[in-house]
Amino acid sequence: MQLILAEKPSVAKNIADALNVKGKKDGYYEGENFLITWAFGHLLELYDAKDYDSKMARWKMDNFPFIPSSFQYKVKSNPKDRSKPDWGVQKQLKTVHQLMKRSDVEAIISACDYDREGQLIGDSIIYKQKPKKQVYRLLLNEWTPEGVKEGMSRLRPNQELRPLLDAGMSRQWADWVIGINLTSVATLKYQKGKGKALNIGRVLLPTLKIIYDRDKEIEQFKPEEYFKLTAAFKTRDGETYEGTYMEKKQEKFNDQNVLTRIREAVMNKDGNVIDKQVERKKEFPPYLFNLSNLQGFITNKYKGWSSDKVLKVAQSLYEKKLITYPRTSSIALDESLVRKTAKVLNVHSENLPYKDEITFKKSKRVFNNQKVESHSAIIPTYMKPKQLTRDQEIVYTAIKNRFIMQFMPIAESEQTLLKTKVDAEDVNGYFLTKGKVQIVEGWKKVDHIQSKDVILPKVNLNDQVSVADAKVSSHMTKPPKRHTEKTLLKVMETCGKSYKEEEEAGDDSSDEEMLGSILAGFSIGTPATRAETIKKLKDIGYIKADKKNLICTPLGKRLVESFPIQELFDLEFTGRLEKTLSDIEKNKVKKDQFLNLVFSFTSDSVEKIKQAEDITINEIKSSKISNEVLGKCPVCGENVIDSYVAFSCSNWKKGKGCSFAIWKNDKYLASMKKKPTKTMVKSLLKNGRAHVKGLTSKKGKKFSAYLKYEKDPDKKYFSWKMEFK
Repeated sequence: MQLILAEKPSVAKNIADALNVKGKKDGYYEGENFLITWAFGHLLELYDAKDYDSKMARWKMDNFPFIPSSFQYKVKSNPKDRSKPDWGVQKQLKTVHQLMKRSDVEAIISACDYDREGQLIGDSIIYKQKPKKQVYRLLLNEWTPEGVKEGMSRLRPNQELRPLLDAGMSRQWADWVIGINLTSVATLKYQKGKGKALNIGRVLLPTLKIIYDRDKEIEQFKPEEYFKLTAAFKTRDGETYEGTYMEKKQEKFNDQNVLTRIREAVMNKDGNVIDKQVERKKEFPPYLFNLSNLQGFITNKYKGWSSDKVLKVAQSLYEKKLITYPRTSSIALDESLVRKTAKVLNVHSENLPYKDEITFKKSKRVFNNQKVESHSAIIPTYMKPKQLTRDQEIVYTAIKNRFIMQFMPIAESEQTLLKTKVDAEDVNGYFLTKGKVQIVEGWKKVDHIQSKDVILPKVNLNDQVSVADAKVSSHMTKPPKRHTEKTLLKVMETCGKSYKEEEEAGDDSSDEEMLGSILAGFSIGTPATRAETIKKLKDIGYIKADKKNLICTPLGKRLVESFPIQELFDLEFTGRLEKTLSDIEKNKVKKDQFLNLVFSFTSDSVEKIKQAEDITINEIKSSKISNEVLGKCPVCGENVIDSYVAFSCSNWKKGKGCSFAIWKNDKYLASMKKKPTKTMVKSLLKNGRAHVKGLTSKKGKKFSAYLKYEKDPDKKYFSWKMEFK
């Protein structure tokens, strides 16, 4: 018997289906040869500072820096009462460990995601029990039945993945040390008032600085006026075309008088076509998606999408076995996937109107080991979707279409350049005209991409033309555009290296240095964490979204301008840290080297903050809480009152242990764009339910319902229930 540990229940179900394991038990599946159980992501978490030393329960400047001599793990805390373990997590962890002890279990297989976090999740659960049985690793890029069976045939000893675990622990421990120490000390030093922390993080601050810098560029930008001269030319056949005046490769002029004089000189004069260049250009499709590019594409194309939402939807498609692993930085496929990819293409080509144009080919743009880091680019699997939500359909279609584009004909356009010289005195320049006509639509058919053709009349070299009209136009230089999630993700991915803001399909001259830095891990965060970072910056009030634009808030600006640890705003510094984590993963750097660097940096930073000037970065104005009694607690019968963060039992406030609370940021209500109100809570406590209007469905539609907040007898905690009568 082999015990398989999956990262989530849905993944365990996929494995059970693939291996034909049908016996569903409490917390696991059981078959003839396999036991399949699951985690809920992390079942264990690092100790809080106060778990190591009770004095850390209170934030005092003298208590920092605080760096544990060894890091300890505990059962994940109940999110509603962090003093207690999560009951459901504790129960599942016990189930996993009991299964590991079974005498008929000969080997344990970790089937958590093939990345740092997945390795850490699996190993922290398995090795907490100190197993004497052999532990293996199942490494997959997709959860299809074929993928699972193939992966089971090539299991690896888990010990071979030790560098991946070391990278995961290094990331987790480093972020804990930096976060606990610098957030605590910064809050004590720079914040007036209580209720919120001044969050400091290894990835948060450089990301904030990227947005701050762009805002500063816009703020300091001074528009300048410039002028252009355009002329309309008439051919002998009576057709017309336009050209822009160029002199010394310049089309923008600061002096309007210069162009006005030239305009007067060329009006109604004859000219000649002195140069004609016609070039047939190939336009290659954009590369396959990695996660950052997928997030950028979706957030740029559709309203109301965030990078965090794209990742969640992509993850759901991955768990439905419809796409490959989404948290990848690669834009190509491993060369070993040629045969499998051909099968996938054949499945998805069926019934397409341009099916006859699709040809499978082993192209270096698609199959290239040098452009693959751990996981290949995101593509659909051979399984076709049966039922998708609207959001899933948007993300899935984008991935499928990008995949099909790779095997469509290369698009081609004919581009024409004309230079027209006017016979006029003291006019040294010429007029430049550009034309473009799409000759082969190719891959552009897939996404219905319409080319903007500029069709020129039939004009040959040395043809004589006449100036029918000429105009001097005034223009203003424009400030840089504000960052969107698309552009921010790209800067994070490339650690600030230059890139084209508009993804130009057709330009196949990829920046190898930039690509190399991405694959080497020289970046801000990872594909898995960037969306979460952007979301957190919004949640803690350092940035805000204005439609698609991201803007620094006054608090974010003050933090960048006043916080003394400037290394944390430095993209190069953070990029080097991320690169070192990547090197640990590749067994090029040892975990202790990295951690010693982080611990030393943290200690120095704490001392630097202590000695810095006393200023206020954030001031929290205390809001008066009425302590109004809203009803009786359904657990202990005491009063339920309105407190800072919750409508909670007064016994909880007095520290007597009653944990009843309805949190003001309740996630269930937030998912329907609602917050609990005093009226709602009063009705729940008095009548057992409350009629709530203005709830928002996943599809964005408004509805009303009756809500109940009841204790689950099996799970020992309160949860919401919805009724419509």
